[in-house]
Amino acid sequence: MLSSEWKYVLGEEFCLKVTDGTHDSPKQAEHGKPLITSKHIKGDEIDFETAYLISEEDFNEINKRSQVDQWDVIISMIGAYCGFCFIESNEEIDYAVKNVGLFKTGSEVNAKWLYYYLNSPIGKAHLDAVKSGSTQPYIALGALRKLPILIPKKEGVKEKLLKAIDSIDSKIRVNNRINAELEAMAKTLYDYWFVQFDFPDANGKPYKTAGGKMVYNEVLKREIPEGWRDASLVDIAIFTNGIACQKYYPTGDELTYKVIKIREFSSGFDESSESVRQSVPKKVVVNDGDILFSWSATLEVKLWTGGTGALNQHIFKVTSDNYPKTFYYFEVLKYLEYFKKVAELRKTTMGHITKEHLVESRVSLPPKELIQAMDEKLSPVISKIVSNYQQNVELAKLRDWLLPMLMNGQVTLK
Repeated sequence: MLSSEWKYVLGEEFCLKVTDGTHDSPKQAEHGKPLITSKHIKGDEIDFETAYLISEEDFNEINKRSQVDQWDVIISMIGAYCGFCFIESNEEIDYAVKNVGLFKTGSEVNAKWLYYYLNSPIGKAHLDAVKSGSTQPYIALGALRKLPILIPKKEGVKEKLLKAIDSIDSKIRVNNRINAELEAMAKTLYDYWFVQFDFPDANGKPYKTAGGKMVYNEVLKREIPEGWRDASLVDIAIFTNGIACQKYYPTGDELTYKVIKIREFSSGFDESSESVRQSVPKKVVVNDGDILFSWSATLEVKLWTGGTGALNQHIFKVTSDNYPKTFYYFEVLKYLEYFKKVAELRKTTMGHITKEHLVESRVSLPPKELIQAMDEKLSPVISKIVSNYQQNVELAKLRDWLLPMLMNGQVTLK
């Protein structure tokens, strides 16, 4: 029940303006500005890596109608990420938008309030109620303008509540920064050993720099250290595709897992995540620390930390019977940019790669004792990264539990 201290206003009343990005499809350019679409809005970040560039002329034309300003809340309007939001906090904005909604809030307080509201169970329920489309969900611009936004009647209440919620989010941001540094550090060491071939030789010196013997490999078309060989990704790892989960939907009070689709892959589970019976094949059950590789629409590799779930189609669970996780994780990451180029060249509406691309891949394979030595250095780092992400999941649960109670007046702050 709604507290008397709160009220709903429409999106167009809460904001200075509610509009959307271009509906045109400007041509891709070799140089220019990024074009951000619905699939690039992934919660607290924009995926610029997979966005293509458009000409300055198209950029300026789009921005006559749909320019993004500081403290706009951008919302994905169509596809797998429909309903995902992002706060643009930068003063300098250097991209154009297509098929996304723009809530022009006009201030930091209103932007943060709207962002947290849209990510709360209350806000998500209202967003889900206005979604249309069965195979591909979408939200119409008119629905965004009429979207109910819950706000406190008293002045200054928003600021107090935001301070409480922001304190939780700040810890999440700190953990994310720490993890970014740990991942960069781990990748630097991995590349030094297995890309630049400067792993420690028998004398503890960097192998290639110290004059270690290099041998030309006909398959790889380059030199690799003596004793190394070529291999494919399927030689070092097992890529298990998720299943069509419909036939495992619960029919009664069975124990269930939540389903990991592309949406959950990016932002974790929520109330709208589907569930399946725990009788799904064990090979598609995912636990914290498992490596997932989304191979369709959005190509990404990540360490899963969202809790036990069942893997849907379009995502691989990557494992190995012969090599440590740190090795095949960084090898797949290393190959990711190539796979993204392959998907782009396919020119499909939903770029993807196939098992054949994995078979055709070629990597340099070090001796197992060297892989084990690297794993001893990187495994503690990966464990710390997973631990930080797990803490973030718990913090997000606390935030999402507290947020609706603050917003509907069940909990008050002094």
